[in-house]
Amino acid sequence: MNTFNSFGITDTTFRDAHQSLLATRLEMKDMEPIAAQMDQVGFASMEVWGGATFDATTRYLGEDPWERLRQFKHLITKTPLSMLLRGQSLVGYKAYADDVVDAFVERSATNGIDIFRVFDALNDEWNLVRAAEAVKNNDKHLQMTICYSVTENGKMGGPIYSLDYYLDKAKVFQDMGADSLCIKDMAGLLSPYDAFDLISALKKVVTVPLQLHTHYTSGMASMTVLKAIEAGIDVVDACLAPLALRTSQPAVEPLVVTLRGTENDPKLDLDTLISLGDYLESILPKYSEYLETPKVSVIDAKVLSHQIPGGMSSNLISQLKEAGAIDRLDEVLKDISLTRKELGYPPLVTPMSQMVGSQAVSNVLFGRYKMVSSQVKEYLTGMYGRPPSEVDRQIKDAI
Repeated sequence: MNTFNSFGITDTTFRDAHQSLLATRLEMKDMEPIAAQMDQVGFASMEVWGGATFDATTRYLGEDPWERLRQFKHLITKTPLSMLLRGQSLVGYKAYADDVVDAFVERSATNGIDIFRVFDALNDEWNLVRAAEAVKNNDKHLQMTICYSVTENGKMGGPIYSLDYYLDKAKVFQDMGADSLCIKDMAGLLSPYDAFDLISALKKVVTVPLQLHTHYTSGMASMTVLKAIEAGIDVVDACLAPLALRTSQPAVEPLVVTLRGTENDPKLDLDTLISLGDYLESILPKYSEYLETPKVSVIDAKVLSHQIPGGMSSNLISQLKEAGAIDRLDEVLKDISLTRKELGYPPLVTPMSQMVGSQAVSNVLFGRYKMVSSQVKEYLTGMYGRPPSEVDRQIKDAI
């Protein structure tokens, strides 16, 4: 397994890239033809499972997620396979019993996962203990993850998400046995110079390798990745160009050219990457409905205000389309910022992104907090962990 001894790139094409742009609808039959060729590129790892893929394969695609993982392992024999695991929530939207966590991690490891990227939506280490132990017990790579968020002004700092907040979390996660740490910038909020400062500071307080996962949503991702590399990041996430940018990750191809001949040269073959991209171009038109948008811009500068991550954006649009209310998207985006503040500024990552997003949709369509999901009620009672900040007392009392 790659031990991150030199700079590397993790490819997200088969997981988060299509989760961000296609609402996780990319079918296995469309990935199989290039999986073996992707294996030969030289990626540090390939993210192929976890996140929303487990839900989407069963709910929408009629596929067996376990069989998908086994197929990937059969086709990809050289490159370590990575998955995104939601701590005690696994690949679901609620906390599961410890024995379920143990069994799920064991089955995932047995069926092909080498690197477990483990996170909690509230960065609450209490929700990560069992999953972390299970990964270590199966002798797999434990990548503990810090969900990056900001309070209101789009920059690191303020009363909650300060530099010290991230440094403290990193030290706690390293002490929990992390083999590496990932900064998960799910909404593309990490600005270039904040990335440089954050990675530089982290390098002084932890000894394990660092990885950066970001999204292009705000338009900053390529600059952020470059500044992170300058600061000494060990691995960054990227994907093939046809599934890059917009709410997805930066494209790998220009990154390869940018780093060519430098000390961080990943030495990936550009012609091979372009050929793989050509294949994606040939099969993606049938997924065009998920890319349709009335907006001309490929970035969303408003994300610096509403802070919505890539995967949440595509699913939010789908939800509003189904309700015949896509014209109210801007209202929902504004309400998300207010709802997040009222709920204690949780990072907008699964399952908190779904909770906040769905509540904002209900607020706009039916009136503020006239309808409240059971998940939000459970969150307010502490069933999902400790909120980063105090929940609005009036909202809590009213619900």
